[in-house]
Amino acid sequence: MAFALHERLKADTVTITELEHCRVLLMNDSQYPWLILVPRYNDLRDLHDLSEDLFAPVMEEIRYVSEVLTKECDAFKINVAALGNMVPQLHIHIIARFEDDAAWPGPVWGVKEPRPYAIDDLKAIKSKLGTAIEGGCKSPE
Repeated sequence: MAFALHERLKADTVTITELEHCRVLLMNDSQYPWLILVPRYNDLRDLHDLSEDLFAPVMEEIRYVSEVLTKECDAFKINVAALGNMVPQLHIHIIARFEDDAAWPGPVWGVKEPRPYAIDDLKAIKSKLGTAIEGGCKSPE
């Protein structure tokens, strides 16, 4: 069966790129540089649902994207979370945080209503992050 992205993720994000194991999405909330990695395998709910041979490569993609986001956004801190309470499909949030962001120092969830990117800003951040991510990681053929 072909990989299927959960409808809520489709509605709230835009695709940045595809890595070997994960689709990289951008949360459409301009208050935070916020990426979501979704392992491109169906029927996964939690990290421990990844097979033994997929766990380490997916963790490496999380590590790599976290480093890119830190560098490209000059983040003070990176938050990584796999909650899945609203969306049961396994997905990993990677959020660049700053001491002056809208939710600091608390979590981003439920603090402010999402503020979608303006069209030009969305194009710019997609290009910037997509280029940076693809620059150091081979995308699938």
